[in-house]
Amino acid sequence: MSQAPRVRILLSETYNPWFNLATEDWIFRELDPATQTLFLWRNDNTVVIGRNQNPWSECNLTRMEEDKVFLARRTSGGGAVFHDLGNTCFTFLSAKEGYNKTANVSILLDALSRLGVTAQASGRNDLVIPLEDGPRKISGSAYRETKDRAFHHGTFLIHANLSRLANYLTPHPKKLESKGSASVRSRVMNIRDLQPEASHDALVKAMMGAFCDFHGATAEPELLDPTFLESQPSLKRTFEHYASWDWRFGNAPRFNHQMVEYLSWGFFEVHVDAENGHVTRAQVFSDALYPDLVQDLQTALAGKPHSRNGMQQAVAEVRARHPSQERELGELESWLMGQVEV
Repeated sequence: MSQAPRVRILLSETYNPWFNLATEDWIFRELDPATQTLFLWRNDNTVVIGRNQNPWSECNLTRMEEDKVFLARRTSGGGAVFHDLGNTCFTFLSAKEGYNKTANVSILLDALSRLGVTAQASGRNDLVIPLEDGPRKISGSAYRETKDRAFHHGTFLIHANLSRLANYLTPHPKKLESKGSASVRSRVMNIRDLQPEASHDALVKAMMGAFCDFHGATAEPELLDPTFLESQPSLKRTFEHYASWDWRFGNAPRFNHQMVEYLSWGFFEVHVDAENGHVTRAQVFSDALYPDLVQDLQTALAGKPHSRNGMQQAVAEVRARHPSQERELGELESWLMGQVEV
C-alpha cells in the first residue's frame, strides 16, 4: 500500500456555503491529519454567523430574503460576517503533534508577498496592512484543535463589497432583545485597494505555491463539486445538516419578541419567548370580542418554530377550533407571518 502524500490541496467549484462549510467539517473529522491539507473556497452572497449567535438579532433577515442572500451557521464561535465572491476562504488541516500556528501564518504572508502585498500578523487571529492612519484588516482566522489534529481557517478580502456588510449584519427593526452578544466589527480593507491586479485566481495560485514550498512537496489540486458530494455519504449528511432550518435558525440563544398591531377586529399585543428557534412561552393581549380564540392562539404558539411556517401552524390550530372566524384569522395569520421574517 502506497504511503499517503505529505500534502493535499482541495479546491471547491461551488459557491454554496452549506457545501463549503460541510466540506470543512468533513475535512476536520475524516481526513488523515498526517497529510498537510489546504482547502480553498468561496461563498456567494452569504451571511455566516457563529455557533452561538442569534440570527434574528444579528441579521436583517427580510433584506437577506429580498436579495437572495444565504444564511449559514458555522460550528466555531465568533461574530457574523458577510461573504461574497470577493472573499477567498482558506482552511488548513495538520497533525496536532508538532503543529505551530506560525507555520500557516508564514504561508499566508508568503502568498500575499507573491501578489506584491506586504502584510503583518496582528494579535492571534488577523493579518493587517499598515497604513498611515492605522492598520487595516485584510484577513481574519480562527483555530480549533483536538488530541490529534489542528484546524486553522479564515478569509481574505480581495474585492469584497464592504458596503453590503451593514445591510445584512445590522438588525432591521429592533424588535428583539437578545440575550447574546452583538458582533464586533473591525476596520477592514480590500487587498485590491492596494494591489489592483489581485484576484481570487491569483491568490489561489500564490497560496498553492506558498503551501507546497513551505512543506517541500508538490500536489495537484482536487476539484470538489456536487458530484463529489454524492460520492461521499458522510459529507452529504453533513451538508444536509448545515442546510437545515434547525441548524441555521433553531440553534439560536434565548430571546424575546414583541409584536403589536391594530387589526380590523381588535388590538393585538403578542409577546413570545424563544430559545433554539422555538417559542417557549407566549402571551397574547387583545380587546377583540373573541376571548376563547385569543386564549387558543396563546396556547397554540407555544412550542412552534419562530418562523413563518410556525406562525401558520399556530393559526391553523386556532382555525380548526374557530371555523366561523375565517376572515379574522386570515388577517391575523398574514400579520403574524409578516413579523417573524423567515
